[in-house]
Amino acid sequence: MSGGDAAGRLVRPFTLTGGRTRPSRADFTLITTVTAVDPPPAWAPRLQPEHARILKRCVEPIAVAELAAHLDLPVSVVVIMLCDLLEAGRITIRPPHPVSRTPDLQLLQKVRDGLGRL
Repeated sequence: MSGGDAAGRLVRPFTLTGGRTRPSRADFTLITTVTAVDPPPAWAPRLQPEHARILKRCVEPIAVAELAAHLDLPVSVVVIMLCDLLEAGRITIRPPHPVSRTPDLQLLQKVRDGLGRL
């Protein structure tokens, strides 16, 4: 290629996913936490450079949205690449903790009382 885009990329995002536009799994959200598996499984396939970049960022747990921002890639592209890594056994994911549907009335009363004192 003769040049990159405004961000300096030489490879377009759709080429990073092999032309795929949808992830193979639906369990990734913006706040899903991703962590690289250490040591990597012996049977894991060879990585593309972009996958290696992701794994370097995932040494410590990181959210999908934060990872996409660090890599300067669209979240949709990062999720497709994370699916590849998950299927290869190179990462683990932790879904966000479920939020309680019932409000904590004591906490709400403390907030109300604190605001009333202002």
